[in-house]
Amino acid sequence: MSNNEARRESVDAGLAIEIGEGFAGDGVNAAHINTVLGLRNGPVGAAFATALAQPTPGHVPFLAVWAPNVPVEPPTLFVNKATIAGDQHGNLTWGAAQAGVAAGVTAHVAKQVDVDRFDDALLAQLVLIVAVWVNPSANDAALVFANNRDATALALRRGSNATAHDTTIAHDDAKVQSALAAFRAGRQPRNPYFTP
Repeated sequence: MSNNEARRESVDAGLAIEIGEGFAGDGVNAAHINTVLGLRNGPVGAAFATALAQPTPGHVPFLAVWAPNVPVEPPTLFVNKATIAGDQHGNLTWGAAQAGVAAGVTAHVAKQVDVDRFDDALLAQLVLIVAVWVNPSANDAALVFANNRDATALALRRGSNATAHDTTIAHDDAKVQSALAAFRAGRQPRNPYFTP
């Protein structure tokens, strides 16, 4: 069995679905990303095709591109979580946020290729769904780009390994990587919109 065959068999057996979450930035230009990575011929592929074929008012999933006619690899479905609230919000969502997602996906994939986790044959078997929050009050394209890039890369990294389920906890609550570890340490859930 060749290395590529072994990797392909490993992906078929071990990469059914990778789910990740990432948050970056603060205020109205913050980014909150959810990712679902999986095989084209599996449940993620079915969800990808279904979402692409069923847009709703204010939510039109589309394929993320690095540049016009240069799609992101693996094929990445960009799904906006916030209903488009006007021209500026639309431009920031389809412009800066999309570019940030493209940069975050590409940086993550490049690292996975470098460590021999992905190759071209395996990338051809994958699809990615990225749910993206852009605040309707967002106002800074550079921050929207950077925050979406960072949140996307973080979500993919968390989905690809045990980081999301790490049971260690840092002393600083902002460094918590695991809900289970935080719960065990007596902490309450919190987010940028709610702190008990």
